[in-house]
Amino acid sequence: MTVEELKRYGLEEMRDEEIEQFLESQAIGVLGLPAPAQPYLLPLSYAYDGESSLYFTYVLGEESRKQQLTEQADTAPFLVYDAETMFDWRSVLLTGTFEKLPPSEWGDLADVLDTAWRPEVFTTSSTSGQTRVYEFAVTEQSGIKHTDLAPGKV
Repeated sequence: MTVEELKRYGLEEMRDEEIEQFLESQAIGVLGLPAPAQPYLLPLSYAYDGESSLYFTYVLGEESRKQQLTEQADTAPFLVYDAETMFDWRSVLLTGTFEKLPPSEWGDLADVLDTAWRPEVFTTSSTSGQTRVYEFAVTEQSGIKHTDLAPGKV
């Protein structure tokens, strides 16, 4: 079924303001990097500037497929979703481009980058590993939500 067909069951498209608020309230999404055989999917935490960019901090080893595919990608999708219940959920799909930011620019973004949630293992390892920050400039965005009660509930 299409989004249009699902609207009669309570599905709604999210307005730009709702998408912005949703991105500000979340911390993790799934990045789909183009790869030869199939997309390379990665769960990633992000920082959001409140306007049009997300920031990903990569902790890298000596060889990183994630880094290689990111730097080869012209564009990539990023999915952020939250499902409170089967009747209350939101999903935002972003498409964007990458720019590797030099460490000299990280200080200017400190307030934004500090808002990102990170698993403790990555926070600890970032002090000993190689770190890169990528700006993901959003070129397209769409969101859908369903916030109805369960059938028969008032």
